[in-house]
Amino acid sequence: MKPSTIITAALSIVFAISLGVATRVLNPSENVNALWLVLAAACFFVVIYRLYGAFIAKKVLGLDDSRPTPAIRFSDGRDFHATHPLVLFGHHFAAIAGAGPLIGPVLAAQFGYLPGFLWILIGAAFGGAVHDIVILAASVRMDGCSLAEIARKEVGPLTGFTVALAILFIIIVALGGLGMAVVNALYKSPWGSFTIFATMPIALVMGQWLHRWRRGAGGAVWEVTLFGVIMLVLAVMGGRFIEGSFLEGVFSLDKTTLVWVLALYGFSASVLPVWMLLCPRDYLSTYMKIGTVLLLVAGVLVMAPEIRMPRITAFASGGGPVIPGGIFPFMFITIACGAVSGFHSLIASGTTPKMLRKEGDILPIGFGAMLAEGFVAVIAIIAATVLMPGDYFAINTTLSFDALGRMGFAPQNINELSRTVGVDVAGRPGGAVSLAVGMAYIFSGLPGMKRLMPYWYNFALMFEALFILTTVDTGTRVARFIVQDLGGYAYRPLSKTNWMPGAFFASAVVVGAWALLVSSGSVATIWPMFGVANQLLAAIALCIGTTVLIRMGKVKYIWVTLAPMLFMFTMTLVASWKLLWIFLDKAAIAPDASARFSFRLDAALVVVMALLAIIAVADSAVKWKGMLSKGFVKEDAA
Repeated sequence: MKPSTIITAALSIVFAISLGVATRVLNPSENVNALWLVLAAACFFVVIYRLYGAFIAKKVLGLDDSRPTPAIRFSDGRDFHATHPLVLFGHHFAAIAGAGPLIGPVLAAQFGYLPGFLWILIGAAFGGAVHDIVILAASVRMDGCSLAEIARKEVGPLTGFTVALAILFIIIVALGGLGMAVVNALYKSPWGSFTIFATMPIALVMGQWLHRWRRGAGGAVWEVTLFGVIMLVLAVMGGRFIEGSFLEGVFSLDKTTLVWVLALYGFSASVLPVWMLLCPRDYLSTYMKIGTVLLLVAGVLVMAPEIRMPRITAFASGGGPVIPGGIFPFMFITIACGAVSGFHSLIASGTTPKMLRKEGDILPIGFGAMLAEGFVAVIAIIAATVLMPGDYFAINTTLSFDALGRMGFAPQNINELSRTVGVDVAGRPGGAVSLAVGMAYIFSGLPGMKRLMPYWYNFALMFEALFILTTVDTGTRVARFIVQDLGGYAYRPLSKTNWMPGAFFASAVVVGAWALLVSSGSVATIWPMFGVANQLLAAIALCIGTTVLIRMGKVKYIWVTLAPMLFMFTMTLVASWKLLWIFLDKAAIAPDASARFSFRLDAALVVVMALLAIIAVADSAVKWKGMLSKGFVKEDAA
């Protein structure tokens, strides 16, 4: 028996035992320790990568290193650029792991720790990772095409145009919401702003180092990695001393200034060559992300904290103060990134396929990065649920303590937590603050760290901003490609991504749209339905993936994409229907005409998104029927 087989079997046994304890099937009378969740997730994801990921790569997709990738065939040093797999993994992971794996699990903790934990494991393994690797492989095989282009070529012009509209709508709303989260996190935060801004010149130096000064040199990647990590650590440490210094006024920015700075960065990352800013900054950010997550894991190992939230709360069927609906279907749209996210298809068919050196890299980057994100989501749900339930709800709602007490969740340590971090954390909904408090609580359990909890709290907020910003830059570039693709119908040269006037124009349109949402704050009325839109896009992407597999002659394997597609499509349509009536009910009792208009607009947008998804899936189903009736077995068409 091979050593790898023995290791896989051992990890499977450890996973089974850990899951039994985490679900309280084993030792039901004892409180669950967070260690069991970490152990179960780590073992499960390793086994899934080793078995299911390898199966999809070899049997379903037939990845072949001898087939030249678009980065090799169309190398232009700007959009198509063969990139070291470590650097590209960093870029891809940073791009897909935005706010979702941090905020979604925290909000879903309202239902208890177990539903979200199980959905992350199952969703990431059999939904999200499949979704990401199939779309990435399809885009690589089709010259780095976007998801909309793949839909148009594989299904038809109707689905292609529908998908393009859906993607553009979703990505603008997403970037607006994510941009607002960055602005709120860095508002009047000189420490956070200094560290985040410092990553930009560091990334520019890294890009020049790899592409010009040491291009092709052995060990260049490790040199630039060492440089980047050292500089990043210095930036984090130095940011602490900005407040109170003569530089405080420079980095303590108001929201309007932050919007302009963010817009300028998004525009620059969209039009500059990928090797110059976007890729090295995302690669650099990944080290901070992974380092922080590993530090959190170390904190869990040292503290061995108990999970305070019940396994399943009384809000499982609805009526909760954080999320209006019940587990079915609202948990499946609340936890998107970290389980299944349509936004990932934009990255997997956007920047990443244009930078792959060989097809063999698709498995670790497409499948592996999604599992890594799932592990981040598990850590986030632990950070939220180690807090006392009453304190969690006190932070994530604006309800009075008495009202929470009547619901059975009286706050217990909220005042002490506020004193410890130096900020009144009660009544700060949205998930970010409770996550930061939970992270700071875990960090403070490390030896000698108890007195540094205020710093850990600010560090956690900065960490969240860094996580989100890497999605903003890549998302802006992907949206630029989509605008150019759609604009090509009106003016042909605009569809050429290497035509600089078109790139500048499309980038300005995208940045202007999401910056307007951030500056006006109107995204707050649209954000609740983003979860529905994002998961409908995931269903559409899995639908397109199924079409690709049929064209490849892999009909016997279409269950790989078809099963998660049907689940996501069903759950999200049900959520759309429920959310529609929630918005209409709110519009009926809105206090003024502006609020009524906002809620009705939300309702209309949910309907539009659902209709776009129905059209795309129905058109694809007709296409499947035609191909299967003709015995379509065209090999390697993807």
